[in-house]
Amino acid sequence: MDTDTPGPQTAEEPERAFFGRRKGKRLRGQQERRLADLLPALRVALPPGDRPLDPRSLFPAMAAPPDAIWMEIGFGGGEHLAAQAEAHPGIGIIGAEPFVNGVVKLLAAIEARGLRNVRIRDEDVTALLARLPDACLERVYLLYPDPWPKRRQRKRRFVSEASLAEIGRVLKEGGLFRFASDIDDYAGWTLARAARCPALRWTARSARDWTQPFPGWPGTRYEAKALEAGRRPTYLEFVRLPR
Repeated sequence: MDTDTPGPQTAEEPERAFFGRRKGKRLRGQQERRLADLLPALRVALPPGDRPLDPRSLFPAMAAPPDAIWMEIGFGGGEHLAAQAEAHPGIGIIGAEPFVNGVVKLLAAIEARGLRNVRIRDEDVTALLARLPDACLERVYLLYPDPWPKRRQRKRRFVSEASLAEIGRVLKEGGLFRFASDIDDYAGWTLARAARCPALRWTARSARDWTQPFPGWPGTRYEAKALEAGRRPTYLEFVRLPR
């Protein structure tokens, strides 16, 4: 459970966890080792008090200061995040994922590929977003989030007017928020709330723009399972409007 102080709640966003279980199958020896030895050096810790966190300061292992900062919220097994980090070594990428088994999968990819531009927040991302300064990120990904399909569960969906306002706040002008889901109801839910967010504008001009993956898309294991099951993903992209 996130031990950080959560940000202010809205009527639509009561205090809640956006994720389910924290741990799945029992970890094996190498996984336990990476969790104990590698994660502490990569974990994003929040400054004491209410001080903001400068995300550019998180990447001392990079050869030069990052050209830009991206964030992936709920990176699952880390396939997309690791692929993007390898393809863009000059970009600093923050991944937020509370599921321990997903974290160890990303740690394995970081170790195998020698990635120096990844940092991990292994807690609920809400407190981290609240500490980031305005206009500090160039890109935010939310890919295949837990749909919480039952009506009584929908308050646990990450996308809300409050969370989109936070994403809009931390994105730079022209920055991108990319969302993917194989659940039509969640795609519609996101579009409805984004339409009420004055900071974001949907970039689609034709149906192809939301039925085709984003440029440079490496795919994810969850997406492959969805396609195999006959579910068609939706890819939504929003741009941060001028302040």
